[in-house]
Amino acid sequence: MLASFFITFRETLEAALVVGIILAYLNRIGQPRLNKSVWWGVGAGILGSIIAAYLFNLFYGGLSGRVEEIFEGIAMLVAAVLLTWMIIWMMKQEHVVREIESQVEQEVAESHPFGIALLAGIAVFREGVETVIFLSAASFVAGGFSLAGSLLGILSAIVLGYFFFLGIRKIKIKLFFQVTSIILILFAAGLVAYGIHEFQEASVLPTFIEHVYDINHVLNENGPVGSIFKALLGYNGNPSLLEIISYLGYLLLVFVLYRNIDKIHKIF
Repeated sequence: MLASFFITFRETLEAALVVGIILAYLNRIGQPRLNKSVWWGVGAGILGSIIAAYLFNLFYGGLSGRVEEIFEGIAMLVAAVLLTWMIIWMMKQEHVVREIESQVEQEVAESHPFGIALLAGIAVFREGVETVIFLSAASFVAGGFSLAGSLLGILSAIVLGYFFFLGIRKIKIKLFFQVTSIILILFAAGLVAYGIHEFQEASVLPTFIEHVYDINHVLNENGPVGSIFKALLGYNGNPSLLEIISYLGYLLLVFVLYRNIDKIHKIF
């Protein structure tokens, strides 16, 4: 439940903040008539996300056996890549609010209400698709999906997003996402390790050493506390050698990317 809550909370909050920034700026420059375009974009983004979720589940529901294990492994690795890209993108945004406002200002100046709708729609659709992928990957790890946790995360994000909208200039948005990114980095590391595990189960990758250690008798990965760590941080009480290497290797990669963030800025 905790993993589902955190994922939907983070992704919904990102979308809510973008929409809130657009609405706040339109009201500040005396263009509330364009608010309708924003909500059209939000509706289209939500509809697109629902369609994406349906197609994803339709495809996944038809898989079984070794093919299912390979698909789950790929889904986990894709989710980890998307998470990493999202985190790096957030690191390179020095003035998130200002950049969004600049885009809105350009669309208003060119009298493009469709452009305003597109800004909001893309933000909502992007976060919606990411949520589908992240929740699916998390459910593969945890062995289930928590609807209650997901709905609670969405509701909490909408409420918090509204408060951000009321005082958008007083909130250090960048700092908030930097803090939550630490948890997401650990979550992504767990996805990489469990993706490798699925490939080993499907005999795509060798096992080498099946269990480097086993501490499930101390903290069982399927117990009340261990299951939370497993779903949110990728905890494994008896990992294989490749799982440990992939987990630590991912953390090292993120550290290197973080240390070279300025060079990444120039490339992208």
